[in-house]
Amino acid sequence: MLAVALCTLWLALVGHLDLYINPRYSVFTVVLAAVGVPASIAGLVVIARGHGHGHTHGDDEDELDLHQQQRTGGRGRAVRLTLGGAAAIVTIGVTVAMLVLPPTTLSARTAQQRSVDSATLSNATGSEAAVSLLGSEGVDTSEYGVKDWAALIRQTTDTTALVGKQVELSGFVVPGTNGSFTLTRFVISCCAVDAQPVGLGVVTDDDGAGSAPEEGQWVTVRGALAANPDQSADARIVIKAAKVTEIAQPKDPYEY
Repeated sequence: MLAVALCTLWLALVGHLDLYINPRYSVFTVVLAAVGVPASIAGLVVIARGHGHGHTHGDDEDELDLHQQQRTGGRGRAVRLTLGGAAAIVTIGVTVAMLVLPPTTLSARTAQQRSVDSATLSNATGSEAAVSLLGSEGVDTSEYGVKDWAALIRQTTDTTALVGKQVELSGFVVPGTNGSFTLTRFVISCCAVDAQPVGLGVVTDDDGAGSAPEEGQWVTVRGALAANPDQSADARIVIKAAKVTEIAQPKDPYEY
């Protein structure tokens, strides 16, 4: 507990805590870690003091138990040393891993393992408000992210209303077939453990046979929504890209 609390405070100090949890929980997490540090230290002190005191018995009991204590005392100390050493190794390993290894975002391989655009997308991202704006006149979609467009496409029965919509979106590349790829972002509800990948298919020409950037590369895609040229694919709408620009990973790579 002490190691994790200290590492959490360190991540918050260097500005990397948002790579692991939703920013709306940052203050709560930092406060909890700050409370956990003195609490865990106090617990360690109490345990250390407890091991320094023996139990008091009468003279007769002490004499009768002397030989038994001699036999079991050595084994008890050996067990305590073994368990204490294992706990120390695990604690040091966790601390070194969190402080030395560079914080990284979830990868394209993780997105493939977690299935981009699963059936629970709309419920997980709370996208109902965005869908309700679809039929309105003069709706500003300039602030829509990958999550919003993916939810709209999934929940819209008549996708012809989306064809021709201009988009400019950033995300990382999950390779597809025939040179197509999925522009992907992770959506975090609470923390990286529950992160869910969402994405939009991208083609660079009419037959979807263009070349795709490397897996995991961050790109900005500019283009228009169009009917998927691959009629056998599950995705009915894709981005027909007019321009694909490679970019560095943004400071905040997740959507919420």
